Amino acid sequence: MSVFENSQQFYDTVGELMQRAKSDPVVGPKIAKSGVIIQFKYTDPEAVTTVNAKAKPTQPGAYVDVINGPTDLKPDIEMTMAADTAHMFWQGKVNLVQALAQKKIILKGNQLKVLGLLPAVEPLYKRYPELLKEKGYGKLISK
Repeated sequence: MSVFENSQQFYDTVGELMQRAKSDPVVGPKIAKSGVIIQFKYTDPEAVTTVNAKAKPTQPGAYVDVINGPTDLKPDIEMTMAADTAHMFWQGKVNLVQALAQKKIILKGNQLKVLGLLPAVEPLYKRYPELLKEKGYGKLISK
């Protein structure tokens, strides 16, 4: 049984985290500096989030564009994982290198670019549980 009841709940939590990160003055510029399109494909429930750091952002105040749901953008990097893995990752409870080695996360594209983004997203590990509480999903926070 998945942590998330459905795709909408996933987008309301992990998807919202990504939406907030695109305008974050600490995280956003570091992701933008990567200059790549990263697509995250999730299973159980099915969801897709694409981060476009290649093109100029379409929203004022954003450093990158984030698309929750299908898009025609062709990713430079594609990461596929269970939604539960993403949920645990954003709580700082998944070692990315280990997850890649164990095939819990399947990566297509430049592994070094992905690993280089880890320090950029670390502040989100604290923000994700806060977002869960804010949205009324505090029970989903792992102990």
